[in-house]
Amino acid sequence: MSTQNFTLPDVGEGLTEAEIVTWKVAPGDTVAINDVICEIETAKSLVELPSPHAGTVGELLVAEGATVEVGTPIITFVQADAAAPAAPAPAAAAPAAEEGGGSVLVGYGSGGGATSRRKRPAERPVRSSVGVIAKPPIRKLARDLGVDLTTVTPSGADGEVTRDDVMKLASQASVFRNIETPEWGAVREETVPAPQNAPVGLARGVAPVAASVSASDAERTESIPVKGVRKATSSAMVQSAYSAPHVTVWKDVDATRTMELVKRLKAAPEYADIKVSPLLIVARAVIWALRRTPMINAAWIETENGAEIAVRHYVNLGIAAATPRGLLVPNIKDAQDLGMKDLARALNRLTLTARDGKTTPADQQGGTFTITNIGVFGMDAGTPIINPGQAGILAMGTISQKPWVVDGEVRPRWVTTVAGSFDHRVVDGDAMSRFIADVASVLEEPALLVD
Repeated sequence: MSTQNFTLPDVGEGLTEAEIVTWKVAPGDTVAINDVICEIETAKSLVELPSPHAGTVGELLVAEGATVEVGTPIITFVQADAAAPAAPAPAAAAPAAEEGGGSVLVGYGSGGGATSRRKRPAERPVRSSVGVIAKPPIRKLARDLGVDLTTVTPSGADGEVTRDDVMKLASQASVFRNIETPEWGAVREETVPAPQNAPVGLARGVAPVAASVSASDAERTESIPVKGVRKATSSAMVQSAYSAPHVTVWKDVDATRTMELVKRLKAAPEYADIKVSPLLIVARAVIWALRRTPMINAAWIETENGAEIAVRHYVNLGIAAATPRGLLVPNIKDAQDLGMKDLARALNRLTLTARDGKTTPADQQGGTFTITNIGVFGMDAGTPIINPGQAGILAMGTISQKPWVVDGEVRPRWVTTVAGSFDHRVVDGDAMSRFIADVASVLEEPALLVD
């Protein structure tokens, strides 16, 4: 018998560390090449790590929740000696699947033959003590969304709870969560650790929390480690806010015709399998407006010879997505080349992938401009922070019926607010004002998109 260590690989570009979120195997389990052994969380993504070996799991060297550096041994595999004769299989056993040559982690090396995948134990539905049938990923999704699985009506085969069941109940709960005013909690104060590189002086003159609370208060205070997506987000936002001079402009818009277009598209047969929302029209409007004012799609670049401005003549359109793991900003590559229907499909894929926690680091790299849809939270407007490496970001507010003056008469119209923050080193106020005015013009009259 021989024992082999498997070290944490670099699953992204320049990954330095990752957190072991969930082990999918236990000591003594038999695994095949490419079976998922664990889920890891990098600064940007939740990634399933496949096994590079076929054999028996020896020892899990890293506990769930621990963060380790790339190259750290995380698991051992016990493999039979090549010279040892194979044990005879029981008569009733199914024939073993053929394994490819070599123990190579697919995606992180070369070679390795195709394998027949068996269903992993972690993928099989698990029945809890209260009788709920749900796979582990569905249970994790329910925990992240605060959904009690015992209150979910299952729609899957044999009474299994599906992802759609959990999402449906979560969305229903979110509609009613603000109707009642909650009671004051038992914990009077909560401290969230700040990023290590937070600027000095933000809380100047404020006494440390620990000095102002009693021992009993300290025992009731929860400390939340800053890691993974939250750590990456905090670092990026601090870098952006304290390096790029931010300015924000905004405009109220009569989006009634946009809402009419969305309604027509939803009823069109060619869009029967595509989810259509006002975000689709906003995305098209942004792409159109960026073409008319390219400096909004630029970036400030520091070089050895001084600073320069890089103007991108393509649009990798980022969409800020609030997920159970935190804020992610995947982007649609070369969005300027997509028609309305293809852009709608790309937005659907982006949303579903982010919701499932499967957004890869590559999907989040190379963005040139970002849209953040704060309207889904019922917000009218905001002052968004620019993503590093970009010169602008647009915030879309909620679309609601309000009184609006049309031809001298007050009428109910669908009204929204679009706001744009920009890096004043790259963009002047007149350019961003033209950009926001262009976006507003399209929302007021989507026929402008037909050119």
